[in-house]
Amino acid sequence: MGKKYYLLDAKDKPLGRISTVAASLLRGKNNPNFAPNIISNNIVIIINANSVYLTGTKELSKCYYHHSGFHGGIKEISFSELKKKNPKEIIQKSIYGMLPKNRLTKEILKNLKIFDDNNHSFEKEMINPVKE
Repeated sequence: MGKKYYLLDAKDKPLGRISTVAASLLRGKNNPNFAPNIISNNIVIIINANSVYLTGTKELSKCYYHHSGFHGGIKEISFSELKKKNPKEIIQKSIYGMLPKNRLTKEILKNLKIFDDNNHSFEKEMINPVKE
């Protein structure tokens, strides 16, 4: 069976709604022969990543952290700053958090393609994409 392309439009949709649908499709849970140890042939393409939003006051209060490994090396960036800097990373981190933490996680994430606007480079490969 060949690859199946799913096109998700994130325009004016909450981050969690897009992420849960994408994580489920990436794992292949929509297939009747789902197995947790097999990587599905689903490729998820998310467009309009720069228009995703959070509900309530999370737009102002949500922060993303990472650590350099040195003492006092914790870095913090707010949601609004990260949205201006790299909106693709917001969606990718959200979907990564919904996937199981095992050896297949990096391989599963290779099937996720995120674009800031409507233009994407997969129009030639997509034959009747499924729009969710």
